[in-house]
Amino acid sequence: MKTPLLLSLAALLLAGAAHAQTANKPASPPPPSSLTCGVLKGETTKTGSTSNWTVSGPSGKSTETGVLKSGPRFDCLNGAVLTVEFTSTAGHSFFDAYFPDGTNVGYGRQQIDRRNNRVVLPIQAKARIAPEYRASFDYHCKLNMPADPITPAMRAECSF
Repeated sequence: MKTPLLLSLAALLLAGAAHAQTANKPASPPPPSSLTCGVLKGETTKTGSTSNWTVSGPSGKSTETGVLKSGPRFDCLNGAVLTVEFTSTAGHSFFDAYFPDGTNVGYGRQQIDRRNNRVVLPIQAKARIAPEYRASFDYHCKLNMPADPITPAMRAECSF
């Protein structure tokens, strides 16, 4: 006698749970996010698992697309330099700094440090950055490569 009662009760519970379920609605895409930094603007949208981001300024637009683990994350340094950081699904992190004069420098995240709320780039990047924007960064001497050596004069300007 107990078995039929338990089966009936289980059937009622399952039917009630099934009746209470609603159809899954497709998730609406998150709103676009953007950051304006002086004359530069970074914008990102996400559709499904794909992220799209655009950096635009006086010299034109640069658009990227990828399936990311995180980011892209925009930041504005000194009201003029737009930075973008993201991590691919493979775990590779990237950093790009865009400048109002149309130039940009980019590195793998393992070559970038952050100290005292400052971005620390390889010292070799300093020569690629216009003089008026060099003070936006600190520089390290950890990336010494034969094709891009660190001279003694450059080494004197390194934070570490």
